[in-house]
Amino acid sequence: YKTLLAILLLIVALVSQIRHITIDTSTEGFLHQSDSALLSYNDFRDQFGRDEAVIIALKPKKVFGLPFLATLKNLHRELEDNVPYLDEITSLINARNTRGEADRLIVEDLIQKWPEEETELAALRRRAIENPIYRNLILSEDGTFTTIIIRTQSHSSLDADGDILEGFDDDTAATAEADVATNYLTDEENTEVVAAVNDIIKKYRSEDLKIELAGSPVVTHFLKRSMMSDMAKFIRMAVITICILLYVMFRRITGVVLPLLIVAISFLCTLGLMGLTDVAFKLPTQILPSFILAVGVGTSVHILAIFYQQLRNNHDKREAIAHALGHSGLAVVMTNLTTAAGLMSFTTADVAPVADLGIFAGFGIILAFFFTIFLLPALLAIIPIRATINKKGKKNTQLMDRFLEITAEFSTTHPFKILITGAAVLIVALWGATNIRISHAPLKWFPEDNEIRKATESIDSRLKGSITMEVVFDTDEENGLHNPDLLKRLDKAGEDLERMKGDGVFIGKAWSVTTIIKETNRALNEDRPEAYAIPSDRKLVSQELLLFENSGSDDLEDFVDNRFSKARLTLKMPFLDAVKYRPLLAQISQYLSDHFPNTAFRITGMMALFTQILSNTISSMVKSYAVALIIITLLMVLLIGKVRIGLLSMIPNLFPILTTMGIIGWLGLPMDLFTMMVAGIAIGLAVDDTIHFMHNFRRYYEISGDPVKAVYQTLHTTGRAMLVTSVVLSIGFFIFGFATMKNIVNFGLLTGVTIILALASDYLVAPALMVLVNKKYRKRSSIMNSR
Repeated sequence: YKTLLAILLLIVALVSQIRHITIDTSTEGFLHQSDSALLSYNDFRDQFGRDEAVIIALKPKKVFGLPFLATLKNLHRELEDNVPYLDEITSLINARNTRGEADRLIVEDLIQKWPEEETELAALRRRAIENPIYRNLILSEDGTFTTIIIRTQSHSSLDADGDILEGFDDDTAATAEADVATNYLTDEENTEVVAAVNDIIKKYRSEDLKIELAGSPVVTHFLKRSMMSDMAKFIRMAVITICILLYVMFRRITGVVLPLLIVAISFLCTLGLMGLTDVAFKLPTQILPSFILAVGVGTSVHILAIFYQQLRNNHDKREAIAHALGHSGLAVVMTNLTTAAGLMSFTTADVAPVADLGIFAGFGIILAFFFTIFLLPALLAIIPIRATINKKGKKNTQLMDRFLEITAEFSTTHPFKILITGAAVLIVALWGATNIRISHAPLKWFPEDNEIRKATESIDSRLKGSITMEVVFDTDEENGLHNPDLLKRLDKAGEDLERMKGDGVFIGKAWSVTTIIKETNRALNEDRPEAYAIPSDRKLVSQELLLFENSGSDDLEDFVDNRFSKARLTLKMPFLDAVKYRPLLAQISQYLSDHFPNTAFRITGMMALFTQILSNTISSMVKSYAVALIIITLLMVLLIGKVRIGLLSMIPNLFPILTTMGIIGWLGLPMDLFTMMVAGIAIGLAVDDTIHFMHNFRRYYEISGDPVKAVYQTLHTTGRAMLVTSVVLSIGFFIFGFATMKNIVNFGLLTGVTIILALASDYLVAPALMVLVNKKYRKRSSIMNSR
């Protein structure tokens, strides 16, 4: 009871922190706060605002017809009035139209005067199609497809609550402003934006007006929604599955309730740790609940299997508890350490949520172990438990014993055949592994019939892109952007970059402050087409920029800073696999280095973050696998006590991992950051059964001196628990096959297959190795008696 009270206090302390948990499905959430790419992106957002946009694509029967334009006007106004956290909204209704009138510069909305006649509509259509800035941005090249682009505030509304600087001196105020700047639009606020847009556009969809919704904020919203629904579904399915399997194995209510209670408490305490340390739930961490449920049950199963067996034999509950912990204690300690080590190897990952998963899944396993060692025995001591077993239970035990006996016989009588077959499988697997391709394509995670995926692909096709890459130039000089030579090179860079292509990727549109300058220059020169150019005179550039600023438009601040020392070049491109953009990114960087040798620049934006995540995935995969392999090998050698046998014991552990890598290669599955986690997680799980096998084999071999007999005894004792825990674990991961997202489906199926392969390896490869490397010898009677 003292133990229960102490543990209860710990549970309450941790679980009370769950209320602080947040959710983050943004692209930025994949990077550590200290990542240079994220820091650069944050600087960009602080200066120019959010580059992500909600894109509403509209396909009417006729864009430049009065019925559609009236509908577009109403939709535009309703969005403007009802979408929260709105920064700006752009459509044909209010697109910038720059023109000259005598010696005046006029910057107004495209539809300043509502058209009423066909001639006015024709003139409006001509102006829109001929305007370069509209093309492939708010209007398709053929004029049949148009968009509404919604940009939200960069910073969270929390920044604006109250006068946060009130009462501060200048230094403190500056610090406070720096702190506030880190509070970007939250995941919850992004959800509010997308939900509001969705609610509004539903009212305007019809047979005559097809409306599609896309953009990275929409993708983020769908990822969050699918994560929440899938996570609840996974937990329900895992609990039901585990209940059934535990009841089939033990035929006891306590055999079902106690393991589930242990893992439920472990999971809740893990959530509490996340809330306590202010770590958000992200896409990869959605596997955490069902993972802890499936893995945490294993420790309880190994203890309870021996406990119930011993209780049936001597009817002494206290002795049965002590015997169970004495028999499996060391193995349980080592299995939890190796599983945690496999997970903790992710802590070195450069992908933030993978590192978070490694930390908190590892802590979850340690908590499950702690509660199994301390809470489970206390509950067993308190709860009345009978020592009998029913006939169905005996029948199940007999069937399992027969299966294990056949397995032991085959593995000990055909060791060479097993190892030769295993070697052949590994050769084929390694050959297949050479086909593995690295990938980071969030859009491909969506089902093929998903509306957002289809909308994004449609916009990519019709408007040549739905996502951006940003280049920020810094002259480090006030009014440095008044330099005509720099502006001309910047303008030419946009034209040259639009011609760059490679491996199916391209830059669909490039624009910058030069567009505004060219528009202004043309307007001030009687709208002559040849005047759509950068003036060669610095003073003239300065005057035109001043005129545009005084025109009442605030568009200039979207492209330059207030000192005219920094400029932004936006590159629009399709939402494709980031791996395809790596060569193009290298080309862009080389081009800019060659043409802007004296001007500092940095590449950022959403697509730049994707390529950074890809690079981090590759480096994380190498580091995590290496760390997991080294730590687990050392633990195996430490457990067995012999270097040679410890190293040999890693063969059954590596066999399923390498085989799974071959499966990935042969099936052509992408090696994304989710697939990357399979090996790291699986090696930590696969080694559990190997530890239980090796620990008990060594014990029985020292007693009998006969490796064949030791294999039989090992499989007839710990082999039962190995079978049940592997089935529970594999099903726990196979449940992910019901996920909405393809990446989660692949992760679950591959990990489940790896666990089954690991069990087969421990049932066949490990016994074959032990029979071959351990000789049979006779034990002296005195030693036998002492045993």
